[in-house]
Amino acid sequence: MSAGRDAGTGTHPAAGRNQAAGCAAAAVLEEWAPAAGLSARIAPFPRTGTLAERLAANPFLMAPMAGVSDAAYRLLARAGGAALAYTEMVSVAGLHYGGEKTWELACPRDPEPDLAVQLFGSKPEQFREAAAAVQERLGEKLVLIDVNMACPVPKVTRKGEGSALLDEPELAARIVRACLAEADVPVTCKIRKARTSAGPEVAPEFARAMADAGASAIAVHGRTASQLYRGEADWGTVERVAAAVDVPVIASGDVRDASAAVRIRRETGACAVMVARGTYGNPWVFSNARRLLAGEPEVVPTAEQRLSALACHVLLLEATGAHLARARSAAGWYLKGMPDASTWRDRAMRCRTVDDYLALASALRAQLAEEGAARAAEGERRA
Repeated sequence: MSAGRDAGTGTHPAAGRNQAAGCAAAAVLEEWAPAAGLSARIAPFPRTGTLAERLAANPFLMAPMAGVSDAAYRLLARAGGAALAYTEMVSVAGLHYGGEKTWELACPRDPEPDLAVQLFGSKPEQFREAAAAVQERLGEKLVLIDVNMACPVPKVTRKGEGSALLDEPELAARIVRACLAEADVPVTCKIRKARTSAGPEVAPEFARAMADAGASAIAVHGRTASQLYRGEADWGTVERVAAAVDVPVIASGDVRDASAAVRIRRETGACAVMVARGTYGNPWVFSNARRLLAGEPEVVPTAEQRLSALACHVLLLEATGAHLARARSAAGWYLKGMPDASTWRDRAMRCRTVDDYLALASALRAQLAEEGAARAAEGERRA
């Protein structure tokens, strides 16, 4: 019998969930990804060439997002065409003290072919230790180490971490050099426009300092830390950083859809683009951005494909051992724009098990099919 369920119709070929329980993520993708308009096989990030050349081959990346970019989320993004996916922020202090929960954030899950690991902290010696440990544990699956110098959340910045490092360029440079002392992979940095909106833009000068310290690429979010995620991102900041450094620049901020991903790259001169909130319920954003870049039209996923992606996401959460509570947010994203979406989102909030979510997707799929048949019958009657 099939290891999964039929994602494209109102019935499931393997009735009951016993075949899918404990199913490897690869089998989940094989069963569900095609019906969702996604790829069941994930292309690895290029292993040869300069980092700029490797990024240019497919310039659309899944951004690191705290509380979001777990293995299930990363797998869907890669199935949707992302060249590379980043971990959530991984604390170097957590790795230093041997926390297995911290290690769970840093390690890939099969069938992830490779991974970018984002570290955060403020102590160079802990970064050096973490870089060595991450490289040893991940081996060839480690593509790069990114240092978070952008997180604006007060519980991070009050410790001198994240965007607080924008005020400490010498310390930030020491952190980059500490990672490079142990890492055989590129070390990159993610930064913001500035610490506060009241002060001057620091990103170009700060980026030069990080590149001089050995950073192989700079990812730039066009908001200040004090903006958090409010207001608009200043893509001009990205453009000015790209003009200031000789290393690849990765654009970030307000990349809400495929057209924005293509536009920010073209308007700023960035080598690549990080997509964050634009991935919510939209793993197709990456393949569509590549289509637009090639001069081809986007392919809008159907309602059935979106429901299949929701089912795939939930099953991947189960297969990778993630907490099922994350499925509630995912369900809200995939259900957005559906007929009677608020009612279905309310039902999703009451889901407690994988089967609950799959039953919801199946019921909505059946309702959509029934409504489609009714519209077709009405059209025939009027004809």
